[in-house]
Amino acid sequence: MKRAALRHRWRTLLALGIALGGLNGCGGSGSNPLGNPPLVVNSAAGAGQSLSFAYFEHCINPIFDARLSIDLSGVTVVNTCSNAACHNSVTGHGGAFRVVPGAQLVDVLNPANTPAVIRATDIYKNFLTAQGEVIIGAPTQSLLINKPLVRNVLHGGGLIFSSDQDPHIKLMEYWISNPMPAGQDEFSTAGYNLFTPADPDTGACNTN
Repeated sequence: MKRAALRHRWRTLLALGIALGGLNGCGGSGSNPLGNPPLVVNSAAGAGQSLSFAYFEHCINPIFDARLSIDLSGVTVVNTCSNAACHNSVTGHGGAFRVVPGAQLVDVLNPANTPAVIRATDIYKNFLTAQGEVIIGAPTQSLLINKPLVRNVLHGGGLIFSSDQDPHIKLMEYWISNPMPAGQDEFSTAGYNLFTPADPDTGACNTN
């Protein structure tokens, strides 16, 4: 019995070590250095609306691959959200938010790229996982915003953006605050108005 108990204890400690090691690889330690409350579960995206896919692929998805300076318990490190140990779709330890690094853009203006074609792409997978982290129309209640700001929620990867004035946060807030009209899907041409000029291929990403 003692030997069996020791084996069980060893397996438990080994599993814990692996889990903590995964967090360290993402720049986190599994601890809560900023004194945040336990992990907050995001509410479901509501009102039956969707966010713009066109704006996402041009303005939001690049944030996940960008090399960012991160404050990890007072130490500055450089990492990406799509890092192998963070939110990578295959090896990441970042919970439900998983992205495919380097996902290729899809030309939504090309008639050959039907919704069915787009929904089979890697960048659409990234769109779905990101939209799953938001409450549509409510950026201040969305984990996609609050996690990297470490705002009332624990983030093992550290403080990604120093404040809600960061340009990356402004892009995400604008995306979340401007859903497609009720009854229209993520490919609605209404999403083109989120660019100036109103063209997802040539327009700049609006933020206000």
